[in-house]
Amino acid sequence: MEFEPVIGLEVHAQLKTKTKIFCSCSTSFGAPPNTHTCPVCLGMPGVLPVLNKRVVEYTLRMAIATDCKIARESRFARKNYFYPDLPKGYQISQYELPIAQHGHIDIEINDSNQRIGITRIHMEEDAGKLGHDPDRPISMIDFNRTGVPLIEIVSEPDIRSPDAAGAYLRQLRSIVRYLGICDGNLEEGSFRCDANVSIRPKGAEAFGTRTELKNLNSFKHVQKALQYEINRQKETILDGGHIVQETRLWDPTKNKTTSMRGKEEAHDYRYFPDPDLLPLVIDDQWIGAVKKNLPELPDQKRRRFMKQYGLPSYDAQLLTSDRELADYFEDCARRFAKPKPVSNWIMGPLLGLLNAQDKTIDASPISAPDLAQLLELIENGTISGKIAKSVFDEMAQTGKPPQTIVEQKGLVQIADTGAIDEIVSQVISNCPKEVEAYQNGKTKLLGFFVGQVMKKTRGKANPKLVNEILEKKLER
Repeated sequence: MEFEPVIGLEVHAQLKTKTKIFCSCSTSFGAPPNTHTCPVCLGMPGVLPVLNKRVVEYTLRMAIATDCKIARESRFARKNYFYPDLPKGYQISQYELPIAQHGHIDIEINDSNQRIGITRIHMEEDAGKLGHDPDRPISMIDFNRTGVPLIEIVSEPDIRSPDAAGAYLRQLRSIVRYLGICDGNLEEGSFRCDANVSIRPKGAEAFGTRTELKNLNSFKHVQKALQYEINRQKETILDGGHIVQETRLWDPTKNKTTSMRGKEEAHDYRYFPDPDLLPLVIDDQWIGAVKKNLPELPDQKRRRFMKQYGLPSYDAQLLTSDRELADYFEDCARRFAKPKPVSNWIMGPLLGLLNAQDKTIDASPISAPDLAQLLELIENGTISGKIAKSVFDEMAQTGKPPQTIVEQKGLVQIADTGAIDEIVSQVISNCPKEVEAYQNGKTKLLGFFVGQVMKKTRGKANPKLVNEILEKKLER
């Protein structure tokens, strides 16, 4: 029997506001425990929440960017459950009347475009953070995160593979970062995902029993956890068992999911409208103002890069996956007007360097102006491509501009025809057997001769001149 996975994702994105959603406490990360708290976010008796307008504006940005229908009137609700990190005993969220519904995100998977529906986007407050003592049976609570604003983005069950789930999450993260509403930091928990997955016989319309997966703190973990769970459900059904609706925890050290608890339903949370908060009313003027100030989004930028710079789809997709990376490319391309070499050097040596150093583009040791200057030195024949790689490494280590490195190390390319001619003659006279083999038809030996000349000149000879002179001298 062939099975088809059905996947839906729930993403919580922490908004980059300076203060919390219902009080003026700071949202900055890394402060000493319980220092960013007040009676409002701690749920003290008699306090009243006041909605942060910036939270609404950021949510509207996301709703417009994903083509959602925005509710002119929405309501906050209380989601009731008891857990030590929830001081009020309920979470302020939205339920029946969310701020946005029925949007979509387009992804590219296996060289084809796919549209993933968005069920809803709503605002809510975050809970606190529990820390567990490894040596004693004690847990400690930090309420700094309590009341930090979140948007929850709930997808339709339109995703059919772990790879598509990964592509959707990367696109979603790219959008929130382009909009400037979330930093997308998975390690700090500002971009978190829960996954719902079930399987059904291929061609069936009814959904199977789903499980919810938690503790997915990287794209890699999401894809591996989904694949494990899909395989587990297949094996269970084929062995005559039944899937239980439950929440399962992903264990990245054992690469498996384990049962955590039974899955809650909406009625378990006893939602009801929050009596302390008025309905949120949004007019067309506010929506229009937000729409007017939206930046160019990833898909728009990707299409422009292909049209304006003539880049292939792969290059454009990679370069626009991150707003800072796209800005770096454009800065470099403005200074060196040959986009494809710029793209090649960014995607190859530069990203390779950043990955090795675990750095992002905004922490690059090589600036866009310096990379453009390096490409200009190659283009005008001052240095060869081989020398350029050693100059690049020196730039990364010292921070010096390429022109300075070339001058200090005497790396200027030899373009003197007479000088190259003399070195070529020496190489030919020193390799009589190879010359004879070349002249008897083994023309691939030309690369050997070029290598010998470059070795004698320490890579500084102009490769084009070397090839031309060698071909002439090696003729019978």
